[in-house]
This record gives sequence, structure tokens and C-alpha cells, in this order.
Amino acid sequence: MTLKKTLTLFLKGMAMGAADVVPGVSGGTIALITGIYPKLLDAISNLKPSLIQDLSKKGVTHVTKKIHLRFLITLFAGIFASVLTLAKGITYLLDSHPILIWSFFLGLILGSVLLIARQIEGKRSIILTVGFVGMCLAIIIGFLPAKEDSYTLTYLFFSGALAVCAMILPGISGSFILVILGSYQPILQAVHERDLKTIVVVGIGAVVGLLSFARILKWFFRRYPNLTLALMTGFIAGSIPAVWPWKEDVSHRLYLPSISLDSDQLLVAVLMMVLGLGFILGLEKIAKLEDVI
Repeated sequence: MTLKKTLTLFLKGMAMGAADVVPGVSGGTIALITGIYPKLLDAISNLKPSLIQDLSKKGVTHVTKKIHLRFLITLFAGIFASVLTLAKGITYLLDSHPILIWSFFLGLILGSVLLIARQIEGKRSIILTVGFVGMCLAIIIGFLPAKEDSYTLTYLFFSGALAVCAMILPGISGSFILVILGSYQPILQAVHERDLKTIVVVGIGAVVGLLSFARILKWFFRRYPNLTLALMTGFIAGSIPAVWPWKEDVSHRLYLPSISLDSDQLLVAVLMMVLGLGFILGLEKIAKLEDVI
């Protein structure tokens, strides 16, 4: 990769990391709209024990190309850099300016639904049905009651495994899954405090979940690409209640208490929503202008 492509990919990783920090927003959605999702799934699904045999028979060069090693290193460097540097800032903004920040995220979601839906081909009735099912599933997940914070390392290991599955699935927020499991606060606190023990345990769980779930997604994309996209579009649309700006609590009760728009910040909130929509459209334009990484 050229320096320009490496930097662009790193920034996409940062965008994914920033999205994954926020309950209700999916890093997988960012990967999908920026055009790196198929390559990401392919790279992750190729990480398997048979690579050891390939390494001895075909050499390092073959293995690194098969798993797109430079691609993965650059992307995940961006994700980790974003999580470590932006987690505290995003948490502060959600506490101090919740309506404006969630309005921006709502714009991201609406833009994502628009862009991904345009890519789907097939019989309209089937596509709409699958999309509706995906939306209902996401809404049901969004209304599940959050557990109290869970601190045991074993529980956090499995939380990391489940959350990372959601993180690479567009429309389902990994961090929101952590909220439901009661693990969001302890993991976020561990990141803030540089608690390496907890971070490593969650990280290992994430790796285990990632390697197993990516293969499943890759199979579905290969066999049923349009139906898979329709389901993911439904997931993304179904996450709208989770990012709705005028809700009572963004940390523990992610539900929609009312649809009242009586707010002094309404105009600014709408502008933030438009900004989020424009950001997604801009990412798509950039992805189209680039050569395939």
C-alpha cells in the first residue's frame, strides 16, 4: 500500500473505533460504507490453524498476502488508537451534550441505511421482508433491559467475544451489547485506567469471537449477498431507537420514552443530524474515488 492508502485506511480504522465506543453505533457499518468490509471479512476468516502449515510449505509472503496482514495491522491500529484516545472524549460529550451528539449519530445511521439500501438487488417483496425482520430483531435487542455491571474476568471474556461479533455486524452495536450484558462501564473504566489485565482478557475474548463469527458472515455474503445486505440494512434501521436524541438515559435504559421535540436545541440538533448524514455521504464519495486497497 502507498502512504496515502495506509493513512486513509488508518483513518477508517479510527472511524470504526470511534463508532464502536458508542452504544447504538456499529463499527461494522463504517466498514461497510467505506468499502473495506468484504476485505475485512476475508482477512479475518483466513486466520486459522492451517496457516501454520501454509507457512512451512509456502512461506511468509504467501501467508501475509492471504490474511492481508498489512491491511489488518493498519486498520486495527486505527481502531485501537481511536478507542484509547477518543473513549474518554466521547463519554464526556455524551454526558455534557447528549442531544447534539446523539443527533449526529442519528444522521450517521440514516445515511448508512440510505447508502446500503441502494446496493441491494433482488425481488422487492423478499428484500423488504428480510429487512423488516432485521429491523425487528435490532429493536428487540435495543429494548432488552441492561444488567448491573459485571466485573468477573470470565464474564468480561465472554462479553468481549459477543460484543466483537456485533461490532463487525453492521447495525448491531458492540458497545450496546456490552451495556445489555452489564460490562460496558467496567470495560470503559479499564480503558481509561489502563488496566492491562482486564484489557487483555477482553481482547482475547474479542479475538476468539472475531475469528469464529467472521467465517459465518463470509459464508452468508458469498451465498446470499443481497439478502445479507437487506438483513444488515434492517439491523441498522432498527438501531434508530437506541440513538434517538430525546431519550431519558443513554447509559442504562436505552429506550424511547417519548417523541417530543420540544427543545431549545432542536435547530442545532437537526444541523448535527445533517452533518452526520453528510459525513456518511462524504465517506462514500471518498471510497468511490479510491482504488481498491
